[in-house]
Amino acid sequence: MYAIELSYHSQKFLEKLDRHIKERIEGRLRNLAQEPVPHDAKFISRDNNDKVFRYRIGDFRALYKVKEKEKIVLIAKIDKRPRVYD
Repeated sequence: MYAIELSYHSQKFLEKLDRHIKERIEGRLRNLAQEPVPHDAKFISRDNNDKVFRYRIGDFRALYKVKEKEKIVLIAKIDKRPRVYD
């Protein structure tokens, strides 16, 4: 089982959302604790030996790193599709 950690920017983004959208996104992110690389996640790149993935949640995208040694999934950024890659 992996721990889920949110970056500062991810936390701030979630705080601004409507309650039902926030709950939907948080529910999907909690699933990453059981399965850090679900079938619908896409490998993007590597960052300091950590794999970076994109996870689609409706109109939103979450970019996250899987830290295998520490058993942590770090949610780096959450945003709508065109802006998440900036």
